[in-house]
Amino acid sequence: MTSSPPVPSAHAGRDAHRTAVETLGHGIADGSYAIGAQLQPAALAAKLEIAEPTIGGALRVLAAKGLVTAPGVVRPQPEWNLLDSDVLRWLLTSGAPWPEGFFADLHELRRSVEPSAAALAAQHRSADDLTALDRAVTVMAATQQAGDPDPALAARADAVFHTTLLAASGNRFFAQLARVIVPALTARDRVVHAGPHHSPVPTHTEVAACVRERDADGAYTAMLELLDVSQLDDP
Repeated sequence: MTSSPPVPSAHAGRDAHRTAVETLGHGIADGSYAIGAQLQPAALAAKLEIAEPTIGGALRVLAAKGLVTAPGVVRPQPEWNLLDSDVLRWLLTSGAPWPEGFFADLHELRRSVEPSAAALAAQHRSADDLTALDRAVTVMAATQQAGDPDPALAARADAVFHTTLLAASGNRFFAQLARVIVPALTARDRVVHAGPHHSPVPTHTEVAACVRERDADGAYTAMLELLDVSQLDDP
């Protein structure tokens, strides 16, 4: 995991509101603002050199995302809205240890969604979907064969594969879940692919083949197998 980014400056030309939201969101995620801490707009305004009303607006945004209460008290992590892409990004880039049970929860979510998405993709996939799936598998295979494999490249290929599959399902809710599943999967993959791990190529190849053949039952089963093999490498 990467370290938390530096506090951005709120100088002219910057979006002060977004700067405040980003700075405070990262600070909560990495533990700079402890659970139960009262975030005081006046003190934060002086520290960040941002107008106090702007800080107040940022705190309202963070309250809507579940990170703080309406008065600005930092909430426990289980109360954060992990379905919010900003919250998930802050957590994954915070540099803090992985939350206990995070990947087990991710696996359960994926096991509940992706086999059904694969089955639907077998019925609704387009030629472009098949091309994207095949290209992703080709990149995975190339990174496996490279003498000095690139974990980031492998992670991106995996992300493309699963994003394509969720969209190819034709279910708009499954497609939206890519905003949650894919960033968490990418963060996981960059850790896993940097060391010994099971090759993702055979299982992803089988899923793509079933989708190509419009074998919905086979795609469902192949995706279950993919996820269960993948879980063996969880950090």
